[in-house]
Amino acid sequence: MLLTVFSFAPSTAQIFSNISANGEIRSLDKRWDLVDSVDRQTFRLEPYQPIYIMLGRWSSSPNERPTGKNPDFTLSEPIDLDVVESKFQISLKTKIAQGIFNNKGDLWVGYTQLASWQVYNQPRSRPFREINYEPELIFNYPLDFNVLGFRARMAGVSFNHQSNGQSLPLSRSWNRIIFHFAMEREGWQIMFRPWYVIKGKTEDNPNADDYIGRAEITVIRAFGDHMIYAVGRHPFNHISRGSLELNYVFPINGNLRGHLQFFSGYGETMIDYRHYQNTFGIGISLIDW
Repeated sequence: MLLTVFSFAPSTAQIFSNISANGEIRSLDKRWDLVDSVDRQTFRLEPYQPIYIMLGRWSSSPNERPTGKNPDFTLSEPIDLDVVESKFQISLKTKIAQGIFNNKGDLWVGYTQLASWQVYNQPRSRPFREINYEPELIFNYPLDFNVLGFRARMAGVSFNHQSNGQSLPLSRSWNRIIFHFAMEREGWQIMFRPWYVIKGKTEDNPNADDYIGRAEITVIRAFGDHMIYAVGRHPFNHISRGSLELNYVFPINGNLRGHLQFFSGYGETMIDYRHYQNTFGIGISLIDW
């Protein structure tokens, strides 16, 4: 078995070099270095999940009094929130080792940050309502077989920590072991991610999986310069819980792309894990799938 660890990218000009300039879907081969024909390197910064900015995000029910199963995690007094705020996501990954298990598996580190910003709430000094931090250690292994008309391309497992970095009573966090399986065909990609929540002696949100879910499926459809993708989550033991997020990315001018996003359900952010709402956002997409 050959294990290659320290192989640095020759220049920062190669960062994001395989991103489609017109918004078309990138193959899983390119996104995850699945085949030898791809320029396989370690410690090269690459996009992970979509990177976008919602200039305006409207909520049907702002979470002005976050609650938890434990009363210590329930806000004593409601806070005054605007129904419209800004939202943005940054998500990057880098491969730290390759050639693991039969010279094919890779080890990645990922980081995603999602921020909800009350930028239009001048009376409260425009605070950040919620910031979610999500580091992840990912093992990925290439596949190549046909299933249901798709080509299975990869599977793996990751250790995922997600938290909002707050203190009581607003602290929310969980640790998960997430399994993943992805397949694709022309213009389509599907990824399924079930997870196991690592329970501790004391938890900020011990029943988060009953609301946010125990698995996630992402379906991506690209057609020309346009892209639609949906992210669904469900706990399986409560029919009316979980969530659905729909995204539409479209060209505006050159590399500038617009982004419409609709969310319905629980857990759009960690602080909202027990809170149901419908939201609609409009903004720009910087990096897609």
